[in-house]
Amino acid sequence: MSRADLDKDPHAVAAMFDGVARRYDLTNTVLTAGQDRRWRKLARRALDLQPGEIVLDLAAGTAVSTVELARSGAWCVAADFSLGMLRAGGARSVPKVAADALALPFADAVFDAVTIAFGLRNVHDPDRALAELARVTKPGGRLVVCEFSRPKWAPYRAAYYLGLERVLPAVADRVSSNPEAYRYLGESIREWAAQPELAARIAAAGWSKVGWRDLAGGAVALHRAHRLAARGSGE
Repeated sequence: MSRADLDKDPHAVAAMFDGVARRYDLTNTVLTAGQDRRWRKLARRALDLQPGEIVLDLAAGTAVSTVELARSGAWCVAADFSLGMLRAGGARSVPKVAADALALPFADAVFDAVTIAFGLRNVHDPDRALAELARVTKPGGRLVVCEFSRPKWAPYRAAYYLGLERVLPAVADRVSSNPEAYRYLGESIREWAAQPELAARIAAAGWSKVGWRDLAGGAVALHRAHRLAARGSGE
């Protein structure tokens, strides 16, 4: 079984996701008690997509999130660096591209909106990934980051982290095609940035009007932002 460490070596992370691809969607639904579907809908609404817009869904995995985004009528492309995940979603009829979040294979300012769901935490250099997302987004374009976060209420946070340590691995042992990956999942969530810290990092990467909405009591957060207008554009 393959799993990554918290240094998040790109090859190890990609291999780990290749290993979970076969039962990834099922495992997510079981572990979140079906809330993953609701979170995808909320991310789509937060992006405020319009028919005909061009959208990048980064770290799209099996492209289930991309299909949800495409319900808006926008043209949506799924990008991921795990070929196993993209293959697992091969039946989903949206464009798919193998892509490294740290060097996106797209020209500057081509997307009206960009999003990454539960993927930024797994990138070796999240700040560079946020800057790359800004580079490929049109001035004024929108960003939504949906990611595990840090509950504010201490008793709930303690119970949540205990669940990550004990319950999550037990469920993954029964459901996942690569249970070891979900031990990494719990570790990566515990060490990930709290909501205000992530908001500051998004702003530093070239985004403005950064805000967030807590979901599941703060265990998940939707961060929203707009691409800074080019200097001298008058916007």
